Amino acid sequence: MGHRLALTLAERKNEIHILVRNPNSDNIPSHKNIRVFSGDITDKQSITTAINGCEQVYHIAAIVKPFDKDPSLFHKVNVEGTRNLLAIALETGVKKFVFTSSCSVIGSTIKEAMCENDTRITPLDNEYDTTKFLAENLVKEYSYKGLFTVIVSPSKVFGPSGFETKIISVNTIINKFIKGEFTFIPKPSKLVANYCFIDDVVEGHILAMSKGSSGEKYILGGENISFEELFNTIRTLSGTKARLIEVPKIFVKVWAILQWIQYKTIHKEPFITDKSIQQIFCNKIFSSEKATRELGYNITPLEDSLKQTIHFLKNQYHV
Repeated sequence: MGHRLALTLAERKNEIHILVRNPNSDNIPSHKNIRVFSGDITDKQSITTAINGCEQVYHIAAIVKPFDKDPSLFHKVNVEGTRNLLAIALETGVKKFVFTSSCSVIGSTIKEAMCENDTRITPLDNEYDTTKFLAENLVKEYSYKGLFTVIVSPSKVFGPSGFETKIISVNTIINKFIKGEFTFIPKPSKLVANYCFIDDVVEGHILAMSKGSSGEKYILGGENISFEELFNTIRTLSGTKARLIEVPKIFVKVWAILQWIQYKTIHKEPFITDKSIQQIFCNKIFSSEKATRELGYNITPLEDSLKQTIHFLKNQYHV
């Protein structure tokens, strides 16, 4: 999201400062209006250098994965890093601050779509959700201190992107499916989740900066659809003959145990942990009505966004 957002803002003739840990990375967005600053949100001096002269801040950096061998890293980056940015933004006279959270903070749902201020119905049981929740509270706190802050919460993001991530993403799963590989989905396949198109989310960030109200939170989602319906739609659009395999929760629990044993023996970080299993086997139904009403947020029809994503993935990886 940060890569696409920086390029979009630069193409609209804004002068953009980006703070990156590795300025030599191939993933750095390149544009004449983008200035690259080396640093980290845990390093206050590098933040101060990068933020100098800026009127707006988009804070998208975070540790986003189910596990790290050093659990304190989640708090150091997601909470203390956010605190550093907020404090320096206030000190340097930044006019507006948009923080990228996640619908995972809102949590799972039963049948009805959850909104921004609904009470979470399950405990905060993993480091990512917990630290993003704490970071949201910091952002709200700074709105009372005089900094204009807005929170945006994307759901499951997919769509054309410039590079692969190191985590299992929606794009990765779609790509495997259209390549004809066996694709595993949770059982029952009628579980529903919310999927948002990356172009909509990028535009939602910009709308939140220009039209959002200070101290408010906006869900930047898309359509709510079951695993079964989603992959049937992808099958129709792509022509893939890949097989869908429904996996019961108990099998995933066994896999998580094996992953943990592997971590303990050869120190390879697990793709899935016991804590993250519940995040898969639940409904995650959200409403973007507030963002639509107050920001003018627009949701691209799912079929259109999937067509663009499939076209991108086929050209990117199947040539």
